[in-house]
Amino acid sequence: MSEFIQQRFIAPDGLILVGDVGGPPDAPAVILLHGGGQTRHSWAGAMRRLVADGYHVVNYDARGHGESGWSPDGNYSSGAMAGDLRAVLASVKGPVALVGASMGGMTSFYTIGSSDHPIAQALVMVDIVLHPSLEGSKHIQAFMTAHDHGFATLEEAADAVAAYNPDRPRPKDPIGLMKNLRRRDDGRLYWHWDPRLLQTRPSAEPPSFTSELVAVSHNVTLPTLLVRGAKSDIVDDAGVAEMCRLVPQTEVYDVAGAGHMVAGDRNDAFNEGVIAFLHRHLPPR
Repeated sequence: MSEFIQQRFIAPDGLILVGDVGGPPDAPAVILLHGGGQTRHSWAGAMRRLVADGYHVVNYDARGHGESGWSPDGNYSSGAMAGDLRAVLASVKGPVALVGASMGGMTSFYTIGSSDHPIAQALVMVDIVLHPSLEGSKHIQAFMTAHDHGFATLEEAADAVAAYNPDRPRPKDPIGLMKNLRRRDDGRLYWHWDPRLLQTRPSAEPPSFTSELVAVSHNVTLPTLLVRGAKSDIVDDAGVAEMCRLVPQTEVYDVAGAGHMVAGDRNDAFNEGVIAFLHRHLPPR
């Protein structure tokens, strides 16, 4: 993302968070929060579109992911994640929308619900609800724990991704995966996220978060959009029904042909739905 400026944020516990920032600083802001095991690069297409549309965009790596610091004591709790988001929010000037995928959506929801004053004007939850499907959560957990010994080659890593998401066309050149991998001293490639993340949480999109989300749901009263991948194994009809019951202003936008990684599976359709929602509730100048 060379067209954007890299920025560092200091979390309340001193951890350094790394993000990309683009668009006019005084424009309405959109903060992008990626999913568990991903990095900010998963938002590349969405960020370019939002900046082109006139928004100020902050897209950062969550603690324990990408170029952000790893917690020395393995603290990846909802409270720590919320503190990180509040530190990022302090860097923006005007009204803001939070767009969070999976883990990032949970972080956004919890931060809004646990705040004693309004911190955002709109919320977009990307393929995550208060009670994710247990089957889908186990699927993600199995993927994240299956390769703790790393990969000998980039092709092996690409094979693992293709096996996890067989419906997505495999890229001809897997070099883009290197944004999510690091080569260690043993010469092997490893996913670049702190494995202690799974010790804090039962899965990448943790069921342990659900009680905390439900407890604060009555405070989430801002315009809310739930983007659901039509092929998702994380968001089922029961989860959508509960979300709409506890957060009744929720709008649901289904993206045909997309799985859990909605923005990556159908980026154009994702962008259209999210930007239409933002234009109604946080229009660019």
